[in-house]
Amino acid sequence: MEVKVILFLIIAVIMTFVLEFAAGGIAHLLQAPAESFDKTILYIRICSAGIVIIIAYNVISGVLRGVGNANLPLLFVGIACVINILGDLLLVGVFHMDVAGAAIATVFAQFVSVVYSVVVLRKQDMPIEFSREQCRIYKEELGKILNVGVPIALQETTVQISFLVVNSVINQMGLMPSAGYGIAQKIVSFIMLVPSSIMQSVSAFVAQNIGAGKKSRAWKGFYTAIITGCSVGIIIFMVGFFGGGVLSSFFTNDSEVIAQSAAYLKGFSADCILTCVLFSSIGYFNGCGKSIPVMIQGITSAFCIRIPVSIIMSRLPETSLTYVGMATPITTVYGIIFFVICFRLLNKNSAK
Repeated sequence: MEVKVILFLIIAVIMTFVLEFAAGGIAHLLQAPAESFDKTILYIRICSAGIVIIIAYNVISGVLRGVGNANLPLLFVGIACVINILGDLLLVGVFHMDVAGAAIATVFAQFVSVVYSVVVLRKQDMPIEFSREQCRIYKEELGKILNVGVPIALQETTVQISFLVVNSVINQMGLMPSAGYGIAQKIVSFIMLVPSSIMQSVSAFVAQNIGAGKKSRAWKGFYTAIITGCSVGIIIFMVGFFGGGVLSSFFTNDSEVIAQSAAYLKGFSADCILTCVLFSSIGYFNGCGKSIPVMIQGITSAFCIRIPVSIIMSRLPETSLTYVGMATPITTVYGIIFFVICFRLLNKNSAK
């Protein structure tokens, strides 16, 4: 744990400086509309100031999941999402702080979540001890962390890059689609609470049971996660597909922006079900310490499926954000097929 704290602290500081100075370049890469270019830079700079907070949350949540407590990380994320939404309504809706208000609400929500998690963590009876004197780099442990973590980091980085490209593609469609997509992404971030938490929980559960030699129990946990996640996903799908406009109206009064946001959610909503299967699979392989397949899936899905499909959809005659939103579930279907093949190969090798 001590190695993780030092490693992630270094990464957080470096990323903060990089993003603060590269905000303008990132806005150019995103092809932000001229009307919102300066606001994009402002948003990036305010949010990048909260990177240390984001990483602190992930370290604390990782520790809790590692000792078998996946409920508290979900609670922390839920608190952050609720505060973020309330902050948006207050700072943007009441005080009309526009982009700055949205960014401040995001950072503040993450800060509150971290503070609450630290308070809860101090009251937990942890099976491990932690002290300031232990905060130093241990070469062997660092090697193990990097061996599993680097492929996962590359996978996540490529996925996020692909979404930045998608954002750039949508920005080229005009100001209203860009604004609608921004609103939709706030809702999507809340929707993704379920599959993201399931992925982290499966990873911790599988790692614990594989380490204890209980492979069959790890499989049962994996299947249970898929069934549970998809059951909730069906409900979320129905809400997103049929009620996207209602959800979007909580963030803006502009009817055109609401319509654009609802259109994106209609195309995206099938992913609420599919992604529970994909994320459970990713969690299983990460829990087994086999992060290379996860990296390959992330890179290929990002650059071979999500980006090309998004570009194609955006250039169709009479296109809309519904078509662009469909790129995400299409990409997820590819990921599921990829892991089905990986599971077959894994079982085949285990049978030898």
